[in-house]
Amino acid sequence: MNHDHTHPEEERKALCNRVHRITGQLKAIDTMIREDQDCAEILMQLVSARKALKSLSEKLIHSHLHHCIEGAQQTSDARRKLRELLKVLERYVE
Repeated sequence: MNHDHTHPEEERKALCNRVHRITGQLKAIDTMIREDQDCAEILMQLVSARKALKSLSEKLIHSHLHHCIEGAQQTSDARRKLRELLKVLERYVE
């Protein structure tokens, strides 16, 4: 994919921080399973991790719309990027 723009540093850092928190949640879930902890507790952690992933996805979708599609130099680039996003969203909502 052609990547001809940059995202604000503060936004990239915030997204990375979310990824690090999710990674920590997943590592904690792995530990809970290895330690044979209560299934309900593990499931609650999985729900939290899933919500965190959903929130990260929504932030990234918003960022993509704002920086990649609205900020496209050419109308044809914006259309192409919008089509790409729609393909991804079709899989996202499955």
